[in-house]
Amino acid sequence: MFRTLGLIGSGLIGSSLARLALAAGLDVVLSNSRSPETLADLVADLGEHARAATPSEAALAADLVVAAIPFKAHHHLPARALAGKTVLDTSNYYPERDGHLPALDTGDLTSSALLQRHLKASRVVKAFNTITPHQLITLARPADAPDRSALPIAGDHPAAKAEAADLLDLLGYDTLNIGPLTDSWRIEPNTPAYIQPYLGDIPAMNVEDFLRWTFQTPGQTIPRAQLHKLVETAVHLPAGEARLPHD
Repeated sequence: MFRTLGLIGSGLIGSSLARLALAAGLDVVLSNSRSPETLADLVADLGEHARAATPSEAALAADLVVAAIPFKAHHHLPARALAGKTVLDTSNYYPERDGHLPALDTGDLTSSALLQRHLKASRVVKAFNTITPHQLITLARPADAPDRSALPIAGDHPAAKAEAADLLDLLGYDTLNIGPLTDSWRIEPNTPAYIQPYLGDIPAMNVEDFLRWTFQTPGQTIPRAQLHKLVETAVHLPAGEARLPHD
């Protein structure tokens, strides 16, 4: 069983995952693209079981690693330090932010499959990409809670997906395994399972207002059976058409 969670990327999703992991009794090693010193305030707020490090140090120290970075930065992940590790990929491909990548725009690859190519010696699992940071906290529930939500995962390695499911369970979520990384398009932006189900009706607004709004709503429960139906109704559209939420 893992005891230390490594986070490469300590923004909104990364810090939310850190808080859930610490509440579940794990140690957390955080990192970002700048330096450990820039995380001093966050580490102080999180408490004694959190510490800051470089991305390579976080990867080496962790039993399980979460890459919580914009997709355009995926090639900066330390492949050597992540060798042999299970890496949970929270990123989403938005061409307007990340730049157009032909292999993704045409649907020849999913973003997580492209990340797996970069991390050849790691086991990539798509996870935590379909929920906003505040709802990740507010919707977490104990294992026996009747209003527990599920989150989807995809990956090519059964043992790695089992690790991911164990982490989700520890953090407060059931898991829906949707298949290999080639199927992870079913939970990418502009699909039925992406973000909206966990928020309910979303008012029309720009990206900045949308993010602020998500911090004012607790979200809504999405059980595994409902999530499965949403995933099954997904239509494979070109990833190059993805737009940031409510842009």
